[in-house]
Amino acid sequence: MPSTVRSFVLKPVLVALLAMVGAATHAGNVIAYTALEENEIAEYLAAAKKDMPDIDVKVLRLSTGDLGARVLAEAANPQHDVIWGWAVTNMLDSRITAMMEPYAAKGIDKLPKAYKASDNKWFAATGFMVAFCVNTEVLKAKHLPMPTSWKDLAKPVYKGEVVMPNPVSSGTGYLQIAAMLQSLGNEKGWDLLKAIDANVAQYSKSGSRPCKAARAGEYAIGASLAFAAIQSIEEGFPVKMVIPSDSAGYEIEASALMKTAKNKADAKRFLDWTLSPSAAALYGKYKEIVTAPGAPRSKAAQTAGLPADLSQVLYPMDFTLSAKERDAALAAWQKKIGR
Repeated sequence: MPSTVRSFVLKPVLVALLAMVGAATHAGNVIAYTALEENEIAEYLAAAKKDMPDIDVKVLRLSTGDLGARVLAEAANPQHDVIWGWAVTNMLDSRITAMMEPYAAKGIDKLPKAYKASDNKWFAATGFMVAFCVNTEVLKAKHLPMPTSWKDLAKPVYKGEVVMPNPVSSGTGYLQIAAMLQSLGNEKGWDLLKAIDANVAQYSKSGSRPCKAARAGEYAIGASLAFAAIQSIEEGFPVKMVIPSDSAGYEIEASALMKTAKNKADAKRFLDWTLSPSAAALYGKYKEIVTAPGAPRSKAAQTAGLPADLSQVLYPMDFTLSAKERDAALAAWQKKIGR
């Protein structure tokens, strides 16, 4: 057989073999970027592995702000297949949504409209809400009244006793200021934030850190997450969870498929799993807001006093507005308060 003919015959076979090798390289591997907490990630992945033993989910966990910076820095060559459990306010950055591919995950039809994109580019199975972790022993020792609102935190009696998350690095921190700015308007909102700042001892990088500082007795009040308060109470710390009566903001944690996903079939299977009954059964252990149907309400949440109907206490956040104004609000925070 002439070499030219042999070459013609072998080329299709070689191409097929190379394609098979490439597919094998990515088969079963899913790379997820997430802002979920490490302890919950571990339990979710263990359950996912039982349900999908042929898939190996590799996770990069970053804080909310750092995750966004990472995704944008890799925009020319994304290294991940999915975004898993990230604040939707950050995900709605147009530069990031342009990198996502619509996918109607199995079970998405059961989610309320508020928890999924109209074009199926994202959906949220869980969320979190603002709450104060108040150390009752510190309050008693220092003869301080129990705070019930953000406005209370601006009272001089709490000087040096408040810890808050830094909104530049923490999604919880940005959520807190976004809720105040949306509910009060910019002028009154910034006035309140500056008044509270006079009492803030420190701003932490993490949204859960203020609660940990308060429960340890370092400070009286940690402006944090409801789940952090619930967990602290369950573990026996002298903490009372206070949902602020004014501007109790919340955020939902969205997941999405990347256009550039190297293994879309398994990436889709993993996204399907995040809405499965198996996943939903775990969410209540770590989240105060669960949108996935079938999730049981935890006894710890009931004991801590979390209302069964959260719509009674949550401020109706405009996530699109939060996303649109995020950069300007953070720049203003840095100028007016940042430290």
